[in-house]
Amino acid sequence: MALTRKSLKAMGLSDEQVESVVEMHTETVDGLKAQLKAAEDKAKTADDLQKELDDLKAKGGPDYKAKYEKEHSDFEAFRSEVAAKETKAAKEKAARAYFEAKNITGNNLAIALRGAKDEISGIELDDKGGIKDSKALDALVAGEFASLVVKSSTRGVNTANPPGSTNSGALMTRADVYAKDDKGRFKLDASQRQEALAKIIQNEQKGV
Repeated sequence: MALTRKSLKAMGLSDEQVESVVEMHTETVDGLKAQLKAAEDKAKTADDLQKELDDLKAKGGPDYKAKYEKEHSDFEAFRSEVAAKETKAAKEKAARAYFEAKNITGNNLAIALRGAKDEISGIELDDKGGIKDSKALDALVAGEFASLVVKSSTRGVNTANPPGSTNSGALMTRADVYAKDDKGRFKLDASQRQEALAKIIQNEQKGV
């Protein structure tokens, strides 16, 4: 028996109850229709996929699956290789910047990069390409690579004995230029010695 308002009224239901039952029935029917359509769409999609598979099989011959899997595998291997090279290059760039910041440059830098391959491979980079944790490289710089660090020092002018004069105010002599301290080090640095010698030669030419 069809569910109608008339049949519901005949059951002794009030108008409000009739409307409530009809509304619930409508929702149920609509839900069932939606489920049926989804099932039909799913079946259609499955049929389409099977048709694509059959077409691929027809074009590729009996070994189409093996060919597809090989091509897919080769592509994934190539993509992994490219990603690995990019990662390696990024890590080496970060390590180069790190060593240069530690005053390891020139040929020493090349030596450091070759000698720290394992440590560089193991570092982790942040979003900006910097090294997250440099402990492994810090240990190398403090230990094995300590001799690679260029220790630069700036020596000021010897105000107590400036180039071109002695403590007494007289002109410097060659002996003064090459004078050494009690530790065997030149009192003047290379540039100061060159300047002093130039003045001595000029004075000698002038007959001073």
